[in-house]
Amino acid sequence: MKSAVIEHLKEQKDKIVQMWMEKMDEAVSDMPSTNVNYSALVTTNETFAEVIYNYILNEGSSEDLNNFIGRILRFGWPLSYLTHGIQVFRKVVIEVIGKKAENTKDLLRLYHQTDAIIDPITNKLIQDSAESWENTVYLQKNALLELSAPLIPVMEKISVMPLIGTIDTDRAKLIMENLLEGVIEHRSEVVLIDITGVPIVDTMVAHHIIQAAEAVRLVGASCILVGIRPEIAQTIVNLGIALHDFPTRSTLKEGIETALKMTKRQIVFIDQEGSD
Repeated sequence: MKSAVIEHLKEQKDKIVQMWMEKMDEAVSDMPSTNVNYSALVTTNETFAEVIYNYILNEGSSEDLNNFIGRILRFGWPLSYLTHGIQVFRKVVIEVIGKKAENTKDLLRLYHQTDAIIDPITNKLIQDSAESWENTVYLQKNALLELSAPLIPVMEKISVMPLIGTIDTDRAKLIMENLLEGVIEHRSEVVLIDITGVPIVDTMVAHHIIQAAEAVRLVGASCILVGIRPEIAQTIVNLGIALHDFPTRSTLKEGIETALKMTKRQIVFIDQEGSD
C-alpha cells in the first residue's frame, strides 16, 4: 500500500523539502542554460517542491503540474532541470523514509511504494514536455512556411515570390497555393519566382517550379524565373531539366525589366535639371 509512504511524506514534509532544496541548489548551478538569478532559482525550486507535494497528496491537480512544466519550458529552462528535480526528490524521499524501515523487507517495500508514487510524475513530465516540444515545433514550422513563400506585389500587374531555403514537397504545395491565391488577389499579369536564396536546385525542385509556372499560366498570368546563378544553370543543364517554356533571368532587376516589357511599360529616367 502507498498509504505508509504518503504518511511519511506528510510527517517529514519540511525535512524532505529542505533536503531537496539543498541538493537542487547544488545541482542546478552546474546545468547549462539556467541563466537566472539566485532568488529566482530559490523561488522556482520552492514552487517545484510544492507542486510535486500537492500532486502526490492530491491537494493540487494535474493542471498545476502542467502549468508549472509549461512555464519552465517557455522560460527557456532546460528539460534536465525538471527531470533531475524529480530524480533528486525520489532519492531524498527514499533517504528519509528509509530510516523508518525496521528490516530489509520493510525497506524494499518502501522503495517500491515510493517508485509507484513518483513514476507517474516522471511519466507525466516526459509526456507533457514531449507534447509541448512537438506543438512548438509544429507552430514554428507552420510560421516559417507561411513566411517563406509570400507573393509580393511590387507594382501594378507585377508580383514577386522570393524563395529562400530548401524546397520540399510540403513547402512546394504551400508555394503553389500562395502563388495562385496571390495572382488572383493582386490581379498579377506577370509573376517573378526568385530562387536566389534556394541553395540547391535538383530535379525535384525544378519539377515543383515548373508546376508552379504552369499553374500560373492556367490562371492567365505569365511566370519569369529569376536568380539563376552560374552553378544553378550548370546543374540544370547537367540534369537535362527543360526550363525553356518560360523566361529565365539571372537577377531580379533583369526580371522586373522583362516584366515591364511584357506589360507594355518601361522605366523612364527624369532629368531633374531639365524639369526645372
